[in-house]
Amino acid sequence: MTSAEHARLMRANQANWDARTPVHVTSRFYGLDEDPNPDRWFAAFEWEDLGELSGRDVLHLQCHLGTETLGFARRGARAVGLDFSAASVAAARDIAAESGLDVTYVQANVYDAVAALEGQRFDVVYTGKGALCYLPDLDGWADVVARLVRPGGRLYVVEFHPLLNALGPKPGPDEGPELLLRHDYLGGSGPVHRDATYTYTDGPAVEGATDSYEWMHGIGEVVNALTGAGMDVRRLRESDALPWPRWPQMVRTDSGWWRLPEPRIPLLYGLLAVR
Repeated sequence: MTSAEHARLMRANQANWDARTPVHVTSRFYGLDEDPNPDRWFAAFEWEDLGELSGRDVLHLQCHLGTETLGFARRGARAVGLDFSAASVAAARDIAAESGLDVTYVQANVYDAVAALEGQRFDVVYTGKGALCYLPDLDGWADVVARLVRPGGRLYVVEFHPLLNALGPKPGPDEGPELLLRHDYLGGSGPVHRDATYTYTDGPAVEGATDSYEWMHGIGEVVNALTGAGMDVRRLRESDALPWPRWPQMVRTDSGWWRLPEPRIPLLYGLLAVR
């Protein structure tokens, strides 16, 4: 697939996220009519790996509504969020203002981040929880990340495990509770086209652009892209918990997150790399 075709599909995704945003802003899933509580989106191990953030420059790529970006600002970081959706960036600015937090938001495609941020470099670049699947070219992404991280700085990716993506959505009404492999774990088969009128949140149907495209990326592909760009992978964690119940048989843990009673399988991973 050519870069022009990739650009066309990413424009479709951009329109789709613009259309999703008003649904997400008013959803119970995000709970923005109350305290946004950014901490509920983070696993405890993320803060261990990220370390002290006070006074640090932190960039959150593909930040959507900035619900997690607020968590960095609350910890004293100079937080910047970047997203390609104009609607998401506008909503994120309003949410930050209502929270009384100073966060800078920039609208740009992640592949254009270096130019959009005018060459600024960061102590920490953070991304994940449903971000990498919208990127067709991980080598290009890793090159961008390497140019955004200061020497000695770190990238932290917290992403849904490829096994979670391979298991697919909730069972249909005529199916049992068994987990079934429905999609590829590994990349290389091209984009997966989705035409969905409803998003992963509660709320009404999306109005307008319902087409979106996703690319599967195995963990090996992520690691190799980063090492190829000169990043040094220092830690990889696999977690069996999610911040919301993906399947009806999941049980809530003391942390407020959810896990399957059986089998114990990875649903989320955290990857720390340094430059």
